[in-house]
Amino acid sequence: MKAHTSETQSTISPAKALEFLKEGNSRFVNNLKVNRNLLEQVNDTRAGQWPFAVILSCIDSRTSAELIFDQGLGDIFSVRIAGNFVNQDILGSMEFGCNVAGSKLVVVLGHSKCGALKGGLDADKIKGLGMSNLNHLVNHFEPIINEIIEEGEDRSSKNADLLERLNVCNVQKSIEVIREESETLRNLEKEGKIKIVGANYNVDSGLVTWL
Repeated sequence: MKAHTSETQSTISPAKALEFLKEGNSRFVNNLKVNRNLLEQVNDTRAGQWPFAVILSCIDSRTSAELIFDQGLGDIFSVRIAGNFVNQDILGSMEFGCNVAGSKLVVVLGHSKCGALKGGLDADKIKGLGMSNLNHLVNHFEPIINEIIEEGEDRSSKNADLLERLNVCNVQKSIEVIREESETLRNLEKEGKIKIVGANYNVDSGLVTWL
């Protein structure tokens, strides 16, 4: 299978881009994959790249977007940060991917048993480790935790139900931030040129569910 070209990218609608990812994950969970000549794809993409999607995911080693969606070289932009949250640099990367490079889909991909979100729930323990930058990172989740935690509920990474609720709400919050803080992406979505969607990867089964 050859890499995308500017011509093939231009024929892909946002809905079709989403379908490509759904089909790719179906192949992944069934232990199938498209036959690709990766060296040929290296040659195909020497002059440029024309990905059809931008995927924001966690740095977790189990959540490589290219693998779980069965995509090849030049197919997707992969943006990764622990906890798959959004900041200005990530928004800039997404704007480049969609408005400059022509991608048709933005996916915020969370996953079960996320270590970054566990760190957010166990923030007091993290503070005791003396890693100021990690403290800063897990603090991003504090407003969401305060919003969803119920009175008297155990605030701990051992609380699997709270962790999963945080995972879903974190994806939804990231999508809100994209729409609120990027006029470029917001307008592209309003014009029907892109879709912005959320998804959740199950590290036990390999299945992606769409929110």
